[in-house]
This record gives sequence, structure tokens and C-alpha cells, in this order.
Amino acid sequence: MTVLTKKPTDPTAHLTPEDVEELGRELDAIRQSVLDTRGADDAAYIRRIVDTQRKLELASRAVLLFSLFPPAWLAGTAGLSVAKILENMEIGHNVMHGQWDWMRDPKIHSTTWEWDNASTAEGWKHSHNEIHHTYTNIVGKDNDLGYGIMRVDEDQRWYPFYLAQPVWNFINACFFEYGIAAYDLELGKNLRVPKDKRSQEFKDNTRKTLRKIGRQARKDYVLHPLLSGPSAPTTFTANFVANLVRNLWSHSVIMCGHFPEGVETFEKKAIPANETRGQWYLRQMLGSANISGSRLMHLMTGNLSFQIEHHLFPDLPSNRYAEIAPQVRDVFERYGLTYVTGSLPRQVGSAWHKVVRLSLPNNFLKGGLGGVSSNVVKLTSKKGRRQLARPSAAA
Repeated sequence: MTVLTKKPTDPTAHLTPEDVEELGRELDAIRQSVLDTRGADDAAYIRRIVDTQRKLELASRAVLLFSLFPPAWLAGTAGLSVAKILENMEIGHNVMHGQWDWMRDPKIHSTTWEWDNASTAEGWKHSHNEIHHTYTNIVGKDNDLGYGIMRVDEDQRWYPFYLAQPVWNFINACFFEYGIAAYDLELGKNLRVPKDKRSQEFKDNTRKTLRKIGRQARKDYVLHPLLSGPSAPTTFTANFVANLVRNLWSHSVIMCGHFPEGVETFEKKAIPANETRGQWYLRQMLGSANISGSRLMHLMTGNLSFQIEHHLFPDLPSNRYAEIAPQVRDVFERYGLTYVTGSLPRQVGSAWHKVVRLSLPNNFLKGGLGGVSSNVVKLTSKKGRRQLARPSAAA
């Protein structure tokens, strides 16, 4: 993919400005239909999920007290992994979006929730809710396009650093919560600033994040192992594995939201300063991708398998996305737009393929053996690397 305005064929060219605004009104009506019927059943849903998650985590940690015995280790680790995934995906992510603030329950509210993750709730809400959801898929504005360590669009400038991005991506997947914590701090950008010139805001946020990481580490790698007595070493490994499983799962799900083939990206200068509601909706529709699957799979993804619906309506309760997805898909079809969706293996494979493909300069593999040989020669020279690093409209 490359930015929409540089594509040979603009998939939105058939839409008039009036069409875009009418599309926006139809989506507003879908949103309002959920707001009008939001109530006790939805509140019961999230309270049931929170209660189930807490009981599952408590039971798993109790089983791990006996984790010297392999069956107890396996059962406790599996239960704790599921509990951590539920806490981060269906509860933490959605509560911090403010999806349940209308309940006015201070225990399940975006202003009070702190999740089981290295990122602070405050930092994550800024980088995710404010930046990513506002500037979705705008190259140079939305840092989720590669998290600052990868190139996932042809229009992003190529540097030799990206040759190893499949390795960076795998390491990032294993330690995803720490990668996101660093991302929230914009660590790469801020560390390039001389130490004495770094902003006070960055220093304060760094201290808060380090305190959060310390609390998380003490809980999982000191407190609970010590409470396990003779099972301390095996409880330690169980916590490590549960965090690893959670990280790999959440990384896979989140990559599927915007990286698979078929998702569109945008250039800053193409976004009007006074972007209308309809234009904003259209950008969210084209810039997101779904995952098809069972109800259990949707639950374990935090309903981010409905990434398109989530990006259109980030403040609606996550349990309602499945209900409105057919209506949203109908809007896509009637306006001649592509609703990008696929199974989890297909979407994960597509995202990883892009990470590998764009680790090389645009069109590096085209032109047969002769072309590849020529590009390899360029890679070995400073002048050639500069040429390859130039952004290309070709995709």
C-alpha cells in the first residue's frame, strides 16, 4: 500500500462530496441507535466480564501455589494467561476508551482504571486515544504506523535500519507491553534530544512509567513467587510465560488492525484542515481491517476483531460491535468501498508479509536477478543507500 493520493486508482474517486456527507449521516444514525438502547444489559455484561476475569486470575494464582507439580503449573499458567489477556483487551483497552463511563461507576471508569500493563493509563490514553484515533493512518502523524521502529508503508522513507525490522518486530511482540510503554514516551525522539534540553513533561512521564514497570515487576516476579513458598521458582516462570503469551497475542491482534494488505494510508497534505465528520468517517473506514471468527475469538481480542467498527465508534460499548457490524458492512457495499476482513491467520500473515517486504526499499525485488544485483550494489554504497531511501510513489 501507499498513501491513497498516490495510487493509480483512487478507491474513493466515485464518491461526491455529498455522498461522503450522506455516508457520515448514515453512520451517525447507527451510532445513535446504540446510544438510544444502551442500558442495563450492557452494564451487566462488563460487570460480568470484570468479575469473571478477577475470579479467574485469583484461582490461577491459587493453583500456582502448587506449581511445583507440572499439572498445576500448566493449569495456573494457562488460566493466568487468559486472565491477563481479558484484562488488557476486553476490559482495560475499552474502559480506558471511555466506553463504560456512561454507567457512572467509579470502579469501571476511564479516569480511574489502571491496567495490568507496563504502560501507564495516562500515557496510553494520550498516545492511543488522542493521537492514533485522531490521525489514523496519516503518514507522519500516526506513529502506530510502525511504532517508530518499522516501515509499514511504501511512502515511509527507507533506511538501512529497516533491514532488520522482522527481528525488531519479533522482539517487540515478545515484550510488547514494554515496547508500548517506550512508544507512549516517544522514547526514540526524546532520547535524540540532549539530556539537559529534554522537556520536564518527558522527565515526569518517564518517572511515572518506570514506577509502573517497577510495580508490575514486583507483583509478578517478587510478591507472588514469594507467596508461593517452595513453588517460588515455578510461579516466577509461570508469570513470565503468562506475560509472554499475553504480549504475543495482543501484538498479533493489534497488528491486524491497520497493517494487512488492503488497508489505506493518507498523506498529511491531503487531509483538509476542516475535515468534516463524513471525511473523518471515510478515513477510518478505509484505514482499518477486521478479523473474522467465533464469539470467543472476538471476546479474547477485546472485540478489536471489529477494528473498523471500533475506529468509527471508539466510545460505544465493545459488546455492541458485533450487532452493528452488518449495518456498517452494508454502508461499505452501498457506497462501493472495500470492507477489509479475514481470518486471524490470514490477517497476521498479511501483516508479517508487509513487515518483511518493506524491510527492503520499494521495488527492491523487481526487475529479476539483474535488478536485485543492481540494488544490492546500491545498498553497499553510501550514495546508493541515499537513492534507495528516497520515498517512491510506486507500490
